[in-house]
Amino acid sequence: MRRLMWLGVGLAVGALVVRAVNKKAQAFTPAGIAGSVQQSAVGLLDSVRSFVEDVREGMAEREAEIHEAFTAGALIDEHEEEGK
Repeated sequence: MRRLMWLGVGLAVGALVVRAVNKKAQAFTPAGIAGSVQQSAVGLLDSVRSFVEDVREGMAEREAEIHEAFTAGALIDEHEEEGK
């Protein structure tokens, strides 16, 4: 009975090892490499979109500040920003 239990444990561990090795080997096939490149490209595209969105928000905030200053009749001095 004990041998049967150890045989079952050995088969289970062996199956897990084979699955892990096959999964790692899949990463080095052309399809696996293409998938990895695609995921990287999607991540890069998302980062660029986020950056562009941040820049647009900053531009809108600055435009609102300039518009408020203009409507209030304040003078906008370019050198004033350099001191910050």
